[in-house]
Amino acid sequence: CALHVILKERIMSSEEKIRCSHLLVKHQNSRRPASWRDTTGAIITKKTKESAIEELLAYKEQIDQNVISFAELAKRVSDCSSAKNGGDLGHFGKGAMQKQFEDAAFKLEVGEMSGVVDSDSGVHIVLRLA
Repeated sequence: CALHVILKERIMSSEEKIRCSHLLVKHQNSRRPASWRDTTGAIITKKTKESAIEELLAYKEQIDQNVISFAELAKRVSDCSSAKNGGDLGHFGKGAMQKQFEDAAFKLEVGEMSGVVDSDSGVHIVLRLA
């Protein structure tokens, strides 16, 4: 029956999981203005959102120009603990991440990298892996 097909499609789409990596740059307005790179927040609490975006765009340019891989750069500079995994967040479904991040991640095609994604955690670039 058509209704059964529609319901099945809704259930399957709500269970869709994707896999992404990200690179996070925190700033003074971040939800938690400290990270593994700056445990006391001495640097992050002085960084404006605008300077965080500039920093992030410079990182994106290095990736776009093949100066360094996304994973290697995330390991070095991401303010998220996922840095140790090259920014890999693993598989996640809807409702698992902050809405701004989730919306951007689910719009990406596999292999596509986002522009600046602004969330309560800071500013990110997101790479969809699967």
